[in-house]
Amino acid sequence: MFYATDTNAHGLRHDPFKAIVAPRPIGWIGTKGRDGSLNLSPYSFFNIVSDAPKIIMFSSSGRKDSLRNAEETGAFTASLASRHLAEQVNASSVSVPYGRDEFEIAGLSPKMGRLIDAPYVEEAYTALECRVTEIIQPRTIEGGCADAYMVFGQVVGIHIREEIIRDGRIDMSIMRPIARMGYHDYCDGGADVFQMIRPSAS
Repeated sequence: MFYATDTNAHGLRHDPFKAIVAPRPIGWIGTKGRDGSLNLSPYSFFNIVSDAPKIIMFSSSGRKDSLRNAEETGAFTASLASRHLAEQVNASSVSVPYGRDEFEIAGLSPKMGRLIDAPYVEEAYTALECRVTEIIQPRTIEGGCADAYMVFGQVVGIHIREEIIRDGRIDMSIMRPIARMGYHDYCDGGADVFQMIRPSAS
């Protein structure tokens, strides 16, 4: 099948776009509002952007609380969404009024960053502390902007729980990161771990 996205006439019950771009890592974004309220939300529009310096990005579809707090305070965290916390990740995705604490809703412990004033999930295996570098709206081919806001953050601190380190490396079979597939589907990134060495030209 083929369909043009200006009409989106794919004939399926559900739009397949996000199922095609999968699996997507989940950024479990922690922020603090100017009023002192804490916020925690999972974003599957999330990824690493640079490793020198270390920069990550999450994208908010519309103006959501994580975006507001990151704009106002210039800081956010990204905790690892792993299999042992999958239910809590899902619980924290609930849509509630600004100021409601998703850490409390999901039964999680907020821990404030060492270098930034934003909370991360204490129970998570890893967490990144980030300072906002820029926020942009992607441009469209029609000349406008998408209703999406890309928040870029430079990683200034990294937390790793000792129990997932084996032989000087993070053991993915213990960490078991989860990722978003299409629809209501998720996958367990630690379920089938295999290695491939990048080839070199002879």
